[in-house]
Amino acid sequence: MSYLVATDGSVEGDEAVRYAARQAVAFYQTLEIVHVLTPDSELVDGTIVLPGEEAAVEAGQGVLANARTLAEEAVGDEPIDVETQLVTGRPADAITDYADETDADAIYVGHRGLSEEREQVVGSVAKSVVDKADVPVTVIR
Repeated sequence: MSYLVATDGSVEGDEAVRYAARQAVAFYQTLEIVHVLTPDSELVDGTIVLPGEEAAVEAGQGVLANARTLAEEAVGDEPIDVETQLVTGRPADAITDYADETDADAIYVGHRGLSEEREQVVGSVAKSVVDKADVPVTVIR
């Protein structure tokens, strides 16, 4: 059993990580933290390649390392089992597909992320995750 939290490294994503970490510890769950590499990919010799792939992966690993630290700090001395994963694709699809693949029991997301487009209350990725998910989704504000 596990709880899945998606983060893009934004303030809202960081809050979702902290909240999900506390929930995971309270209910003895593994916390799976994912970061989605954007879908700006192209096909080269039959292989999907992300432009600036090395830099994107490095940045994504940095987001995940920071999120792991935030999760561990959020629970203080409580032991927490944290796993991290980079995924690719359209963010909402990648998050819900990963949740399905790993049999996650719940998904946590920030109410909006780093996108330049701002919606009044809930961002488009959070809305789409709620619409697509087969498990409970908690949107953190």
